[in-house]
Amino acid sequence: MSQPPRRALVASPTAPAQVAAAELADAQDWVDIEEADLIVALGGDGFMLQTLHRMLERRKAPVPVFGMNLGTVGFLMNEWRRHGLEGRLEQARPFKVTPLQCTVTGADGRIHTMPAINEVSLLRETRQTAKLEVMVNDRIVLPELACDGILVATPAGSTAYNFSAQGPILPLGSNLLALTPISPFRPRRWRGAILPDKARIAIRVLDAGKRPVSAVADQREVRDVAEVTICVDRARELTLMFDPEHALDDRITMEQFIA
Repeated sequence: MSQPPRRALVASPTAPAQVAAAELADAQDWVDIEEADLIVALGGDGFMLQTLHRMLERRKAPVPVFGMNLGTVGFLMNEWRRHGLEGRLEQARPFKVTPLQCTVTGADGRIHTMPAINEVSLLRETRQTAKLEVMVNDRIVLPELACDGILVATPAGSTAYNFSAQGPILPLGSNLLALTPISPFRPRRWRGAILPDKARIAIRVLDAGKRPVSAVADQREVRDVAEVTICVDRARELTLMFDPEHALDDRITMEQFIA
């Protein structure tokens, strides 16, 4: 006879999430996150990203995460409901998300490797416009981009910062990446590109001493960078669970029709 799945309950430190966690505390026998077969996460999209990053850092293989929204937008979350959790978990649909990996070389020569589930952003640190050289698959496609920054977004992250920067919404499972400039000044008419997710993107900071740039992978930042390379990390895969009527792929598609 198979063992019932072991589940962990994690919650954002915000008051609504903590109250909800207290309400669910006696719903079943929760286990530690390291021993769980499935995670129930209470909070907003930011807390979901934190939880997914914990999955990437977990000693064991990542396990599915079912989130319930107790934050603001909750795009990556399901609706919060106190009752019927067991049935929802049994009927939930899985969606696979493959993270990015970025390798950041600092101006001091130090190298940092960071995963990103939504996007990797390069942002100017001062009033000076950033100047960047952009390469795709070792080919220089933009010798000099003058801008506030640039980002590389996954389909799962394409409705977040990428969309706010006028980038395209990418359907889940499209095997594409969005390369989107942030307030571009030169070239005047360049508004970004859609690339196959097999692409390897390298961005070099020009005149880094005068025009310092930081790199941000979801919620982790490295300042004063010299170069960043970004690619899809096919060795790792994350699973988000959604109610059938709240499926992530449908939500991403419908975002294109919201006025």
